[in-house]
Amino acid sequence: MVEVQRIERCRSCGSSDIEMFLELGNMPLSDRLTESVEKISEVAEMLEPIEATEPKYPLDVALCGSCSLVQILHTVPPDELFCREYPYYSSFAESLLEHSKRNAHRLVAERVLSKKSMVVELASNDGYMLQYFAELGVQVLGIDPAIGPATVAAKKGIRTLNHFFGRDLATALRSQNVRADVVIANNVLAHVPDLNGVVAGIGTILKRDGVAVIEVPYVKDLVDQGEFDTIYHEHLCYFSVTALRELFSRHKLFLNHVEHYPIHGGSLRIYVERYPRQQESVDAYLEMERGSRLHEIGYYQGLSAQAVGIRLSLGRMLRDIKAEGKRIAAYGAAAKGTILLNYCGIDQTLIDFVVDRNIHKQGLCMPGVGIPIGSPERLLEEMPEYVLILPWNFKDEIIAQQHEYLRRGGRFIVPIPMPEVISNEG
Repeated sequence: MVEVQRIERCRSCGSSDIEMFLELGNMPLSDRLTESVEKISEVAEMLEPIEATEPKYPLDVALCGSCSLVQILHTVPPDELFCREYPYYSSFAESLLEHSKRNAHRLVAERVLSKKSMVVELASNDGYMLQYFAELGVQVLGIDPAIGPATVAAKKGIRTLNHFFGRDLATALRSQNVRADVVIANNVLAHVPDLNGVVAGIGTILKRDGVAVIEVPYVKDLVDQGEFDTIYHEHLCYFSVTALRELFSRHKLFLNHVEHYPIHGGSLRIYVERYPRQQESVDAYLEMERGSRLHEIGYYQGLSAQAVGIRLSLGRMLRDIKAEGKRIAAYGAAAKGTILLNYCGIDQTLIDFVVDRNIHKQGLCMPGVGIPIGSPERLLEEMPEYVLILPWNFKDEIIAQQHEYLRRGGRFIVPIPMPEVISNEG
């Protein structure tokens, strides 16, 4: 087990005024999928149970009273999270691809990007978004520390640096005359321990008239919908517009426009530039957040009760189904699924197996609970009576993909914001 650090000061502003409001307990790393006991036993005659050998770390969440940033209190080293066999490949989510394609095409049109333009994406994964810029003739550069996804991107012809992004890399890129017309950072700002280093790096490589287009899950949606399973060790921070503006202004960058999208359970897309031209959208969000009291600890304290309510109701539902002699599978070996299963105490006694389209996850097991992961074809082959959707943020896409399972009488369980059953019967 690696050593984790507990922070005493805010990751953004450095204030010591941070107050905890949620304890999820010791959790495994969400994307650290495990080998099956049988596979490990092939090379080791003596083996402790998975539960005893798999590292788990505290997952406590706090609010900064100075800048309103919500953040977890313990930091697992980034090398431990992202540089090993990182299994997340963005291109397996069709709705994410379509979302990214629309964003890319819009930016090319609105920013009048051409073959002389440069788009740099931080945490570019397997080239899921940069491919759309490249198809339109725009120069691209991806930066990602995970070897597997970066290798896949390179095979697509997407020039990718296998590295963490921060001040030092940004300075090195600028010295090589790499300047970006557009910097893309989708769902990465939450992943970095050195927030200020990444934001400073964005400012370093951004052209004078360039724009950084950044997407983050919205903390208001997380709280309002009880999305506690979105909290895991890879996600160090959870953002409001208030906290984001404070962060970027510290580096003389200006948050000029905000948009909201339903993807990932509710996300913000912000537009950051080197000069101020703040649009009405920013004022509207800041006013709304003040009115909702997102800067006060009281707004967040109900999340713990929401999490407990989901744990109790989902556990009761699954136990009742099993008591009737029915089988339950799960769809999607997602990071949020790890938290949901472990927090709710859902193991192989309740879930028979998990399926996932991502071939890099098949043959492995869910962290902490040891449930095996197979291919989606197994649903039609075995027809379990129920399927629990773990990446509930993609439930519409998943149900559409598995329409034949539904047609044959299968039922889906969507756990968030409260457990519900979806079937052909309505």
